[in-house]
Amino acid sequence: MSQSLAQTQTQTQAAARTLKLVALGDSLTAGYNLPGSAAFPPVLEQALRQKGIAVEIVNAGVSGDTVQGGLERLDWSVAEGTDGVILELGANDALRGLDPAMTRKGLEAIVTRLKARGIPVLLAGMYAPRNLGPDYAKRFDAIYPELAKSHGLVLYPFFLEGIAGNRALNQPDLLHPTAEGVRVIVRNILPTVERFLSTLPAKP
Repeated sequence: MSQSLAQTQTQTQAAARTLKLVALGDSLTAGYNLPGSAAFPPVLEQALRQKGIAVEIVNAGVSGDTVQGGLERLDWSVAEGTDGVILELGANDALRGLDPAMTRKGLEAIVTRLKARGIPVLLAGMYAPRNLGPDYAKRFDAIYPELAKSHGLVLYPFFLEGIAGNRALNQPDLLHPTAEGVRVIVRNILPTVERFLSTLPAKP
């Protein structure tokens, strides 16, 4: 068998394998106040499957979690055999006005530990509430693009793109998306997720 033919068969086998992803996040991932099937991970999984991409996405979202909380549960939240992680944390850090330096340190620790396990990361960014002042917003907002650049990560700049501040797509608290809001998030992030999946190393 020629080397090129063997490579083609390997790629075909990899394409047929179900990819295992973990969405590690807070209430925006967990699906706060929504039916389980309406949360971000299952809705994204369904959208990818409709495109013919075999994928399973574990919902590792915990409402109220800060970056530190995600770091503390990282090892048991992301099982062995995981092909990639969608990392959506930091919103609660900003809502609580935590030092952006600590948020950055925690996110970097998560990324570093996952990379050490050979697990690629798609980093979902967040913006700080503007009522915390321009200096805080500048420091916080810079965390995600800078981490993505320094670690070579696929970045989705703002997880709430298209729904932030939209009363029709958010629950009454204006912090958590409705089921329709989740569908908008998935529609917007889908091309970035597909690009992320195309970068995952082939496994048998």
